[in-house]
Amino acid sequence: MPTDNLVQSVDRALQILEIVSSRKEGYGVTEISKKMLLNKTSVYRMLSTLVKHGLVEQDAETERYKLGYRVLELSSTLLDSIDLRVEAKQFLKELENITNEVIHLVVYDRGEVVYIEKLEGTETLRTHSRVGTRAPMHCTSLGKAILAHLPTSEVSEIIEKYGLPKHTDKTITDKDVLLKQLIKIREQGYAVEFEENEPGVNCIASPIFDHTGKVVAAVSISGPAMRMTKQRLNELKDKIIDISQKISNRLGYRR
Repeated sequence: MPTDNLVQSVDRALQILEIVSSRKEGYGVTEISKKMLLNKTSVYRMLSTLVKHGLVEQDAETERYKLGYRVLELSSTLLDSIDLRVEAKQFLKELENITNEVIHLVVYDRGEVVYIEKLEGTETLRTHSRVGTRAPMHCTSLGKAILAHLPTSEVSEIIEKYGLPKHTDKTITDKDVLLKQLIKIREQGYAVEFEENEPGVNCIASPIFDHTGKVVAAVSISGPAMRMTKQRLNELKDKIIDISQKISNRLGYRR
């Protein structure tokens, strides 16, 4: 943005917010004025205005300034208004344009994944997935990507409740084998599925995290096994990780 469009006083006030948020114990007026190369009087006046609106507060003992609770209120309002489908849309479209394959977006709900978005791509592929339907976690790359980042106790509860039913000849039905695979998925940042849920369909997925660092969703690329070979999945891994991280960032997630 051109600097001639900036309101200097607002710009400086926002700089102050960034400064006081960078240290838990906050900063004194003198420290802030030195960082901003401004006189203490100007800094004090801006701080007083920010304090009035609850964006900054002053510690009575140390006289240092730090972020006020009003910032938290505003953040909560923003987070409550976030629509995952809306925030993810441009990134899902990017994946579709690059791969021409089916793109899925799911959310985690009570031990299963729920499809909330599906882009068909330009290639022909019939899958059972439809927006609004549920799918198991142990035999889908989307589900495994999420499982890998859930607490061990929760994973065990899911397996105990739903079991590991066989969907195809390649479905993982051994708990120890699945748990070992989940460790690898967590380390590498993505999960793959080789005809484990539907015959002839391979898939790669990566988890999505919210502002608290909790896994809440996943995004995937699906295609026929003849096109989505191990080599192609390997070529797509960095892209699916990149897209999932971008969506996570839109939800407020920071590493």
